[in-house]
Amino acid sequence: MDYIPLKRISIQVSLSGYSFKLSDSGKISSESGWKSLDEASSDVLSAEDAAGAELSFMTPKVSLVPSAFFDAAEARSILSRTVALGEGDEVRHVSLPEYSAELLYSLSGGEAALASVMDGMRLPAGCAALPEMYFILKAIREVGEYNRIVASYADGHLYLAISQGSNLLLSNVFEAADFTTAEYFIFLAVKKLQLNPEVSTICFRTPLSDAEEMSLYRYFKGVERL
Repeated sequence: MDYIPLKRISIQVSLSGYSFKLSDSGKISSESGWKSLDEASSDVLSAEDAAGAELSFMTPKVSLVPSAFFDAAEARSILSRTVALGEGDEVRHVSLPEYSAELLYSLSGGEAALASVMDGMRLPAGCAALPEMYFILKAIREVGEYNRIVASYADGHLYLAISQGSNLLLSNVFEAADFTTAEYFIFLAVKKLQLNPEVSTICFRTPLSDAEEMSLYRYFKGVERL
């Protein structure tokens, strides 16, 4: 299991809003829920907290590629095989050595939303955003159970990773117009991978309404927030 910082501030940005949470020793101590982008100026962080903040952007333009098959010069070509890229989309990549893989992604289209949150919360210029899937793949290694399911949902997209122990079984983004549709894709993936939800806990990084959490509890042993 990876090292978990004693105190951590995680900020998630989507095209329609943002949320942030404070964690202490791996447990959430407080969280904001989803807020509109124009509220960011009311959540100014101290210089110390801002310097250590994790900033994610909810982009569906991601793909996990085994390091053995990765060529930086072909990054755009590789990503375009699995997601639709705009002509001007900038493609980047970040290493995930624990999976012997590279995560290819594009944050293009999210610049205004990210700038709104960074300026409003007074994050330092060096606070670089990474895709939500990067943090999901990091978080799944913090889950203490054998069946590990970590998800996020925002702006009509479900971000989902599933592993058994350290064996990553799935890492994908699904178009889901509403949370009910997101649940359908979760159950479909769990069934296909032959996991029993009644003995599994599902973990969400994004905020859940009381109704969404109760709906998940009907099928899973537990529902946790990361």
